[in-house]
Amino acid sequence: MGAPRVRCPTCQREVAWVQESAWRPFCSERCRMVDLGAWFSEERGIAGQNGDAAGESTQIPDGNPPSR
Repeated sequence: MGAPRVRCPTCQREVAWVQESAWRPFCSERCRMVDLGAWFSEERGIAGQNGDAAGESTQIPDGNPPSR
């Protein structure tokens, strides 16, 4: 059986998911840098509530939301 194949998130080209694929899941360094640029320019982001600072948790260790 051959190596699993995935699509490059930037250009949709098929990429073999093997150790030798240096840029996986991307097909090339160019596609990796295009994706990174999209994150830096805030074209991409993680869905969440507006106003939440990145990396801040809305949960406290016991699993309950903080009281406000």
